[in-house]
Amino acid sequence: MLAVPPRHEIRRAPLRTARLVLTPVDAGDAAELWVATDSSRNELEPWLAWVPFNVDADASYRYAEASAADWDHVRACRFTMRERVTGRVVGVIGLEAFAHLHRSAELGYWLRTDATGNGYMTEAGQAVLDWAFGPLDAHRIRIAAATDNEPSLRVIARLDFRYEGIARQAERCAGRWLDHRVFSLLTTDNRNRATR
Repeated sequence: MLAVPPRHEIRRAPLRTARLVLTPVDAGDAAELWVATDSSRNELEPWLAWVPFNVDADASYRYAEASAADWDHVRACRFTMRERVTGRVVGVIGLEAFAHLHRSAELGYWLRTDATGNGYMTEAGQAVLDWAFGPLDAHRIRIAAATDNEPSLRVIARLDFRYEGIARQAERCAGRWLDHRVFSLLTTDNRNRATR
């Protein structure tokens, strides 16, 4: 089983990086998540099938409530990413699709357009992976990105995921089928990476 702590524990002691604070997504984040999503719609929509359905602040509220419920029911852990200095929401990163028997999950993320190019996603990704392979006691983390989503593939490479193959037409997004490059990281890979 994955050792998922209650949300309130992580809200009291969030994941921190040099420039970011990661707290569990909840309803209090909804308005800022809506602004971040809506302002980045053109860049997110080609890669994320949920973006066209996020049509107003109420949709972001429902997403935030669902994220809190997923955490509480030990299905997924999603974090709001905030800049430490400004407190501004810059995106979401999380572990999805928990398979407790196998101690595995999938890493997913998105970043608002005006925060790209700063290395935030790599920084947040490393913090979440350290948490996953540490206190959460994960054995395997999977990640996938469209074969032509170069920004996401660069993040995956910087996080040292291992390439596994192509999932053909894995997702329908923005009116087209996307092939995915699939990667994974095992707890033993993460330990080896940390000692380099």
